[in-house]
Amino acid sequence: MGTNKQLMRAGEWYIPDDPELGADTERRTALCAAYNAETRGDQQRAILGELLGGFGERACVRAPFHCDYGYNITIGARTFINFNAVLLDAAPITIGADVQIGPNVQLLTPTHELDAERRRAGWEKALPVTIGDNVWLGGGVIVCPGVTIGDNTVVGAGSVVTRDLPSGVLAVGNPARVVREL
Repeated sequence: MGTNKQLMRAGEWYIPDDPELGADTERRTALCAAYNAETRGDQQRAILGELLGGFGERACVRAPFHCDYGYNITIGARTFINFNAVLLDAAPITIGADVQIGPNVQLLTPTHELDAERRRAGWEKALPVTIGDNVWLGGGVIVCPGVTIGDNTVVGAGSVVTRDLPSGVLAVGNPARVVREL
């Protein structure tokens, strides 16, 4: 058994209230606050370069932006993320190139124990979220833990994506369902 950070990164059950993860949270808090207060694009890019695991050429993230740790997030080239994005990255979040993400989108990797006692004790684990190239997520979309969205897929505003979506489709609703191929 490893540290809580090792367990988290391995997709195992862990307790997030841990001094090592607490230090990572303090780092993220400071960097997100600096990013969200900054108005100069070059300074914002520098902050995201320090915060994130990878930040592609000509990618753009509009403030305010919020995440859990930052270092588990990779954003591809020419991707645009609009205002109020929440990326809870206890597991890797991989966003491809040329992706369009609307305002108030949430990409969520943590999941909690269903057993009441273990949930009360604070156990959680995280499953990766992967967004393919040239995907468009409309405003208010929520992507749940463990979901992969294939290349060239569009997800309609307000949809909740609870399972994988293939490439080249339009999906809408709660839960999101494929309504047609593109």
